[in-house]
Amino acid sequence: MPKPIHRRTAFKLIGAALTLPMFALPAAEIKEKRWKTAIGLNGFESGAAKYKKNYPIWEILDFAARQGFDGVELVSGWPAGNYPDADEENRVRALRRLYDEYGLRVFSIQLGADGAFDPDEAARHRWLDEFRQRARLARQLGCECVGLWPGGGLRGQTIDQAIERLAQTFQAAGEIAASQGLIACFEIEPVFVFNQEDHYLRILHGANHPAIKGIYDPSHFDLMCHSSGKPEEMLQRVGVKNIGYAQFCDTDGTLRDGGTSKHLACGDGHTDCAKGLKYLKDGGFRGWIMVDAWEVPDPYDACVRCKQVIDHGWET
Repeated sequence: MPKPIHRRTAFKLIGAALTLPMFALPAAEIKEKRWKTAIGLNGFESGAAKYKKNYPIWEILDFAARQGFDGVELVSGWPAGNYPDADEENRVRALRRLYDEYGLRVFSIQLGADGAFDPDEAARHRWLDEFRQRARLARQLGCECVGLWPGGGLRGQTIDQAIERLAQTFQAAGEIAASQGLIACFEIEPVFVFNQEDHYLRILHGANHPAIKGIYDPSHFDLMCHSSGKPEEMLQRVGVKNIGYAQFCDTDGTLRDGGTSKHLACGDGHTDCAKGLKYLKDGGFRGWIMVDAWEVPDPYDACVRCKQVIDHGWET
């Protein structure tokens, strides 16, 4: 009669057996880490405001989960009030649980950054204090990134002064973000005072911090490339290593009703959406790609069509 195996020994043998196949696989068969895809609540927020449509949050999250998205980027003030403070533990826990229930990760929160280049030094310090609190919140929500939008006017300063002040403040924000294990990523738009490729690069390199990166948005990059339909050319000049995450869409190179760059579902604009993705992949980008359906009449359709292009871009 065989000698009985001790229970602890049995568990060790089972564990070893389960791990053997992983180590036995040839290196070529171990899949490379793919991009992580997300929806942006800003698309639904803007659609609700512009087209007077109703997008219940549970419907959006159920849709995102069924379509295979990995996460969500939050936007302040929608759908039900501003972000909680980092010290409001119960509210933060409840907010995170909402997304956890659908198997989705809050990968980023959107933040304004007009105070980051205020001519008043005290105002810039106040913005950094607020950013410090928001960075703590982002960490508690499980984020990897925070998004920064430096809108607002020049307030009596020159564009050169504003860029210098913004870069200095962003450098300090990089220290705060890094202390929370985050990447702070900024975006400029045609309707901002910062609206040129030169501005983008001067902010990025002026901040000069590994936790400060740019956002790749083909619609804004296209307009900064004179609506050429080739936003990937600016992406090349910026450098993939300097991109923290992407806000993905197509565009026709125009503004929407006098507002910001027209965001469109992939295939509805004049860009080759796959080219930018190829540059990201070839450049080693393995982060988050969020579908940015800003003011698109049907954000659900835009999310599905853009995700199809993203998924295909990874496989090719």
